Amino acid sequence: MRVLYFAWVRTHLERPSDTVQTPCATVQDVVSHLKSRGGKYCEIFSDFKGLRVAVNQEFADLTTTVKPSDEIAFFPPVTGG
Repeated sequence: MRVLYFAWVRTHLERPSDTVQTPCATVQDVVSHLKSRGGKYCEIFSDFKGLRVAVNQEFADLTTTVKPSDEIAFFPPVTGG
C-alpha cells in the first residue's frame, strides 16, 4: 500500500511517501509497522493525537480496515481562520 505524508510529517521524515508491503488489516497495523522502523517513524507515530489519517482520500481512524491496494495519508489536524 502507498503511505503519504503531509505538512510537518513529511518534513520530519524527509520524504513524501513510502510503500508498505506487509499484511496490515487496519490503520493501527500500518501505524505499528511504521513505528517498528524506529527513529523518526517511532517519534512521529508514538503519539497519534497530533495526526489525522485518510484512507483512499476519506477521513478514517485507527480501526479502519485497509487493503494492500489502498492509499493511506497522514497529516496534522487542519485549522482555518
